[in-house]
Amino acid sequence: NVAFAKDREKDIEELRTDILELNAYATAQNCMDALVEKYKLEQYDTATARKIASVRYEMTRISFSMAIPYTFANDVPMETVARIKENSSFFMGVDVEIVPYREYTDGTLMPHILGRVGLISAEEYAEKKEAGESYALNAMIGKDGIESAMESYLRGTRGIKTISTDADGNVSTDYEIEPLQGNTVVLTVSKDLQEVAKKALSSGLEKLREDSMVDPAGAIIIEDVNNGEILASYSYPAFDISTFSQDYSELVKATNAPLWNRALMSTYSPGSTFKPCTATAALEEGLITSGTYFRCTRSYTYLDHQFQCLQKHESLTMNVVSAINESCNIFFYNVAEQTNIETINEYASIYGLGAKTGVELPEATGTLDSPEYRASLNQIWQPGFTLQNAIGNGGSMFSPVQLVNYCATIANGGTRYRPHFVKTVKSADYSETVLENGAEVILETGFSQGTLATVRRGMELVGSKGYCSYAFKDLPVSAAAKTGTSQVDRTINGYRVTTNNGFLITYAPADNPQIAICIAAEGAGSGSSLATIAASVYDYYFNEMGNLDAPEAENQLLA
Repeated sequence: NVAFAKDREKDIEELRTDILELNAYATAQNCMDALVEKYKLEQYDTATARKIASVRYEMTRISFSMAIPYTFANDVPMETVARIKENSSFFMGVDVEIVPYREYTDGTLMPHILGRVGLISAEEYAEKKEAGESYALNAMIGKDGIESAMESYLRGTRGIKTISTDADGNVSTDYEIEPLQGNTVVLTVSKDLQEVAKKALSSGLEKLREDSMVDPAGAIIIEDVNNGEILASYSYPAFDISTFSQDYSELVKATNAPLWNRALMSTYSPGSTFKPCTATAALEEGLITSGTYFRCTRSYTYLDHQFQCLQKHESLTMNVVSAINESCNIFFYNVAEQTNIETINEYASIYGLGAKTGVELPEATGTLDSPEYRASLNQIWQPGFTLQNAIGNGGSMFSPVQLVNYCATIANGGTRYRPHFVKTVKSADYSETVLENGAEVILETGFSQGTLATVRRGMELVGSKGYCSYAFKDLPVSAAAKTGTSQVDRTINGYRVTTNNGFLITYAPADNPQIAICIAAEGAGSGSSLATIAASVYDYYFNEMGNLDAPEAENQLLA
């Protein structure tokens, strides 16, 4: 029996209406019968007829001609090449070409970042044609990731080839214009650090599985705080890009969304990782100083609402440094009551939260909670929303790349860089630098160094004495951090349950910052549980990478 493949509705529609000119309700058998008639295959058995029809259909679909050849097979063995060459008079019109291709040393290392190439679609062809770019109907094109973002640099230039056949059937090929190989894109990502980050996140999230109702999922992203270079970025679960085509059907059905780049595309309520931003706003606006204290009574009454602090403190009296370290909600509720959501959002915007960072790859915008945003959802802004947003548990939603850039801005003294994955673009022979992607300052925040020093002191205590000290105590350098936890309602096995997402922003060394890390974990019990993941990265970076100023060998990810 003949049947349509699943999840191929667009291809089926093209077969029915564009190629065979059948009714939209034609069955698979109707289409097969039409193909047999169209290509005069009645003399063949069903299996052979299907194979021939498949080839003929594809040749028709791509408008096969001398200029647009049809590819029967890729990566054929040399024995097949020899047979075709030796029997060219029999295999008339058949030739063997050496073409460039992607070979991955490890297809699981950074599939979301590298992306993939594939045959150009009709929509892509039309779009490129309208833009004045010349692509063949059977051209390969970057589909996503760096492959897509840097397509114009990677694709090279098409040549003009003349194919001649003499009276004896011998085929000869000459190039009127030689094709030019595309450029080489050099990434900022360190292959070895990426491997460490991948293993640390994967194993760390799997360990959390025992205490979570949610399948492990999350992301880690590492940024150089002094220039915005992304040194590693991994989203879990992931996939093997070298077997993407074979695995595609299963990947798109997977409930844990392995194709989704959580580091750039997911947005989360950030929990207490937002408190350094609230502290910055209050200090800069003069609402508090480092000597301002509030008493934590574990409960806070605002209008007719009760708000809680769930932390146990060494002292009930808190200043901003101890409140960041011990993550005291009551301190920040007091701060929030003195300010307003517009002011808090102003400082969040300066940090780049709730806005795209400018990284080369597709990224989420995020959200800054506000009366206007709530109105767009047909919701009424409640007075207590400002208090909830001050501790990162309101309606604001940020991506991990935004959070790591925010952390890097605090660490480096107030300069917000554009995060980037592309370091340089070299010509194919490396003789020329086509693009130099150096540090790009998006904004000098203008925050006083006193404000930032106060915020950093609180974060340094988190790393040395607070929630992350258990994991950071044996590191070769001191590390600063802020943990966060936010509640999320999910449907699991048909039941509505409340679970936690965990977050960690951290930088090191605390006294001379070089790198910042953000880790997001869906279903994690708390942000502090992620500290061991960051510790693995720090241990490798500061113990084993050696001379960090030495350039890493290029072309380690793509051959």
